[in-house]
Amino acid sequence: MLRHLPNILTISRFFMIPVIAWFLLKEVYIVAIAVILLSCFTDILDGYIARKFDVISDFGKLMDPLADKITQIALIATLTIKGIIGVWFLIILAIKDLIMIAGGSFLYAKDMVVSSNHLGKASTVLIYIALLSSMLIGQFNLNPTIDDYLYYIAIIITLLAFINYIRLYSRKYFRKAKSPNGTGTFGDF
Repeated sequence: MLRHLPNILTISRFFMIPVIAWFLLKEVYIVAIAVILLSCFTDILDGYIARKFDVISDFGKLMDPLADKITQIALIATLTIKGIIGVWFLIILAIKDLIMIAGGSFLYAKDMVVSSNHLGKASTVLIYIALLSSMLIGQFNLNPTIDDYLYYIAIIITLLAFINYIRLYSRKYFRKAKSPNGTGTFGDF
């Protein structure tokens, strides 16, 4: 059971997405924030359990970041529909995430699993902070200028993480393709 718990927690995050979106559309931001925090907690917990008990799986490596990305895009799309976030942020993240998903799927078909790194995780945290600040601003009618800066910082870190992923995984792919047996050695970066 323990070896499946991280994947169960990851899958539960997919079911939280429509709940969060519904509360956002109804402008019940506090409940939406509570469900988002629950989703974040399950994200941290599944990673902790997987590493602590050495039950890391390729499924988890693939689905965990996918759950993050779909949650983020759903939140951003919902807040864009509500007029809280500019459409530019949604477009940039959606294009980047579609490229990452397509590239990750391509590499997965080549027996290479794309996992997250510290820059990608920092990007995720910054996006969530920006989203939560927008919801708090909406809930309490606060001055909205601070969340604009958070979105700018988040998009810069996101694009840096994207460039880093492309650099690292293109190296891995080409090293694997050049190796005589096709299994490749990835060495140090």
